[in-house]
Amino acid sequence: MQKNKPDVNHLTPDQFRQLGYQTIDLIADYMENIESYPVRSQVNPGEIYRSFPQHPPVKGKPYDEVLNDVKSVIIPGLTHWQSPSFYAYFPSHASGPSILGDLLSSGFGIQGMLWSTSPACTEIETLVVDWMVQICGLPRKFHSSQSGGGVIQDSASSATLCAAIAAREKILKANPDATLSDLTAYITDQTHSSGEKGLKIAGFRNDQVRKIRVDENFRMDVDDLTHCIEQDLSRNRIPTFICATIGTTSSLAIDPIPEIAKLANNSNIWLHVDAAYSGSAAVCPEHRYMFDGLENADSYCFNPHKWLLTNFDCDIFYVANKDELVSALTFTPEYLRNKESSAGTVFDYSGWQISLGRRFRSLKLWCVIHHYGIEGLQAHIRSHIKLAERFTVWIEESDNFELFQPTSLNLVCFRHRSGNEKSQKILEVLNDSGKIFLTHTVLNDQYVIRFVPGAMRTQMRHIEAAWEQIQQAARS
Repeated sequence: MQKNKPDVNHLTPDQFRQLGYQTIDLIADYMENIESYPVRSQVNPGEIYRSFPQHPPVKGKPYDEVLNDVKSVIIPGLTHWQSPSFYAYFPSHASGPSILGDLLSSGFGIQGMLWSTSPACTEIETLVVDWMVQICGLPRKFHSSQSGGGVIQDSASSATLCAAIAAREKILKANPDATLSDLTAYITDQTHSSGEKGLKIAGFRNDQVRKIRVDENFRMDVDDLTHCIEQDLSRNRIPTFICATIGTTSSLAIDPIPEIAKLANNSNIWLHVDAAYSGSAAVCPEHRYMFDGLENADSYCFNPHKWLLTNFDCDIFYVANKDELVSALTFTPEYLRNKESSAGTVFDYSGWQISLGRRFRSLKLWCVIHHYGIEGLQAHIRSHIKLAERFTVWIEESDNFELFQPTSLNLVCFRHRSGNEKSQKILEVLNDSGKIFLTHTVLNDQYVIRFVPGAMRTQMRHIEAAWEQIQQAARS
């Protein structure tokens, strides 16, 4: 008697193994040939969507055909963040060890919301965030053995939101007669947009979020911050949250953390420090001066997925007092109760974040640290800073271009001497060519081109070619 064919065509382990080889080959070929692609996708809006049938397939099709679609349609529709000629925004790395770590995470398919749902997921995460305290020379209070601790979020946006919620709950608990409308928060126009967005999600209205002035170096003005806090106190408002930045997106400006921290501590205001990009530079001792004052912050975050060879998503979020965060974000229905959690002997990281569910994010960072070691991570950061220093010399020696401000780490901000219109035209010509990709910002009404040599494979020959293309665009 013939057995019925199963309704669901699940892959057998052998089939998965064979298709996995093909997929790894495709990724390896992509990495090997990435310089052959236009850096910014050249497709038109809607082109990818129209490349596929508008109705989903009723029957499945061979995986070979799926990979052909990836090659012919999806890859041409990518902007190639891993290209050595990608100088836009800030980099977002995808190193081999990180990709493999992510593959392991996906293959295991676990849900790490509680320690009990996969102990390795929780304990590897605790291990790597504690490792990063040591690797980056961070304040000891952020280590899990102390009052604080760290957790891996998807992005700095989520970290800022969690910090804002913890600050809100701490203040409301300390002031039982207060309401959310009594609270105020402080940012600048250079604070990442996720700061203001997070505060809105946390319930702060526009009139409760103060925009503090910045100085000539685009750093938070402490005198203005002091004035705004005093003004709020005089109006019976409760200053609650400050978001300071080490390395703003536009210019890598560093807010004066020691002075801000002193003011925050004296006024019982939660200080959150966002070092999403620059935080990776702390692996090199010579750059740790940028983080002075961090020992007095209530929370801190940075993104290994930007500059530390770990693919998106991976933000490390530290708090000085883990209980304040956990008490604000933990809700435990009966179906999640278990003896380990009830005993308080384990971390349940679902109570350190917005969502309940958790991926095994830490595995890719664990693989990266094991593969590169501290020396490899340091060499990686220093190589990009060296490239930026060389590019800076070319700008300084140029008759047509000028630095907008001194180069910080590996971000070079420059403009054409003819002004905004010419600078904007140059950027458009460069990006339309597909050979390189840069982005811009506007500071003090000046159109500024940002150049960030930070891709994994960027070498001196790439920035030499980029400089030649920039000069050609200026002549056009």
